[in-house]
Amino acid sequence: MVKDTTATSTEMTQPVIIDLGKQRSKLIKELKNGEGELWDEVLEVADEVKEMLGAEAEGKVLIPVIMLYQEKLGRRRLDLEKLIFPLMVNDDDDDDDEE
Repeated sequence: MVKDTTATSTEMTQPVIIDLGKQRSKLIKELKNGEGELWDEVLEVADEVKEMLGAEAEGKVLIPVIMLYQEKLGRRRLDLEKLIFPLMVNDDDDDDDEE
């Protein structure tokens, strides 16, 4: 009982990336639940991709992968010169007046 294995050729396609831009938290929550404006937009793009692929897309299921991210603000380095030099009193100006 030996099963015949057939080699199927898999062709890698370039992923479709949709940038939805900055969104309100309410819309993101709806997207996570699979509903709302953003979800509709994702489904529209998936339909467009299916149309573009034509015969290649027949019998295939396109699965949208959604990544959510939030940019973090960079930390500023503590500039010691700005902290120390205003605290230091410059007495050199007083010495010049005495001469």
